[in-house]
Amino acid sequence: MSAQGLDHARVIARTRLWLERAVVGLNLCPFAKSVYAKEQVHYAVYGGGDETEFLAILREQLADLQAVDPQQRDTTLLIAPLLYPEFLDFNAMLPRAQRMVRKSGLDGVLQLASFHPGYVFADAQADDMANYTNRAPYPTLHLLREDSVSRAVAAYPQTQDIYGRNIATLRALGLAGWQALECGPLP
Repeated sequence: MSAQGLDHARVIARTRLWLERAVVGLNLCPFAKSVYAKEQVHYAVYGGGDETEFLAILREQLADLQAVDPQQRDTTLLIAPLLYPEFLDFNAMLPRAQRMVRKSGLDGVLQLASFHPGYVFADAQADDMANYTNRAPYPTLHLLREDSVSRAVAAYPQTQDIYGRNIATLRALGLAGWQALECGPLP
């Protein structure tokens, strides 16, 4: 897929399907259902292949999220389907993205979470279903408001249990169950 042939609507539709079926549908993030149902998720697609340009788009998306009323947009998914085919390259970019948050003066205001089709936790085997807690159809940065995270954590006091529950859910689901959701990366 080239930048010229990239169908932004299809990328967003695939990401929405993942959000709906995996993140909300499997309750991987108990805080996502509300913002998804209220249509407070903004989807931004970067269709290029230049990291410097991508980080400039990240800076713009951070500023936009900060400026918009949370009732209109509570969170942003910045999707880069062409930029980071390899997870290790994506992972190596994350400190630069975190630095962008700090340089924008938004540390403590906004935070990032990361998702990639080949996500592998440092202590996991590549085929461990635990990795699927952070697997998305495309390399994606999730921009979150700290206030929203704090409110969600206060309303859901067992946040420390989410990670373990998600791993158990995905291991019970298995690879065939994940594939049946039809929300992962396209072959």
